[in-house]
Amino acid sequence: MLSRTADSLFWLGRYSERAGNVARGTAATLRMALLADPLSAADEEWRALMIATGCEPAFRTRHEVLAQEAAIQWLTLDAENPAGIAACVEAARRNARTVRTALTVDMWEAINDTWIEFRRLDSSAIKGDRLHGFLDWVKSRTLLFNGAAADTMLRDDARRFCHLGTVLERADNTARLLDVRHAAFEPGAAADAANYAQWQAVLRSVSALRAFQHVYHARLDPTQVAELLILRPELPRSLLACYRRVEQTLDSIATANGGARGECHRRPGPCMPSCATAASTGCWPAGCTNSSPA
Repeated sequence: MLSRTADSLFWLGRYSERAGNVARGTAATLRMALLADPLSAADEEWRALMIATGCEPAFRTRHEVLAQEAAIQWLTLDAENPAGIAACVEAARRNARTVRTALTVDMWEAINDTWIEFRRLDSSAIKGDRLHGFLDWVKSRTLLFNGAAADTMLRDDARRFCHLGTVLERADNTARLLDVRHAAFEPGAAADAANYAQWQAVLRSVSALRAFQHVYHARLDPTQVAELLILRPELPRSLLACYRRVEQTLDSIATANGGARGECHRRPGPCMPSCATAASTGCWPAGCTNSSPA
């Protein structure tokens, strides 16, 4: 496979996944902003999302004040934001067109139809009650593409590079969400209404609220939320699950191409515990050479 083909497939997976992640984060932040508005803290919720998506610096160059309406426009329809939904849809379609012959008909139609429908939208699509429908539509289109890839694509290098981009983007998104709201997860964080809403927002941003309830059968707890999103292999968006998939995918690429391995195979090999209690007990896997596993 040509390196430029692998590159386009990789970024196709990343941009498609990123569009869905931004939509989930926007929906969760919109809910949080409504709760925080009486406390005059709504703008801080949008600032947290901007930081998590990595687009706050660019936003600040164009807007002096971080207001909700401007933040939503920047994250959804503004093509000048490279991390926004509009730019992600455009970039995903551009990469898909570059490697059209490596995709199945269902994958191409999922991406191309999304792009066509998106170009028909105007600013009214994110006004008032229509915003929730728009965000649900973006999430459903991402799921449609991922489902088409999982169900129709040959398990060859094209599939591996596309999947590699998807799982790396998921891991990055989960880590950013935990990082930007780290204060709510610090030891001794109060189980008050504000922190409870923060924990719930993080879970909603990765579609894991019901998964938490299924696994723990308890009220939200910061330690358990962090454990679910970092150490639980059952959750497809946890850091452990994503990096295991990265390792497996890279190993498959190496095996299919002569077995050669390099730096890219070493980097995603995290010194992560194999049990959910490792973080609290300090019992890290045998052979781990990392002095401070994370």
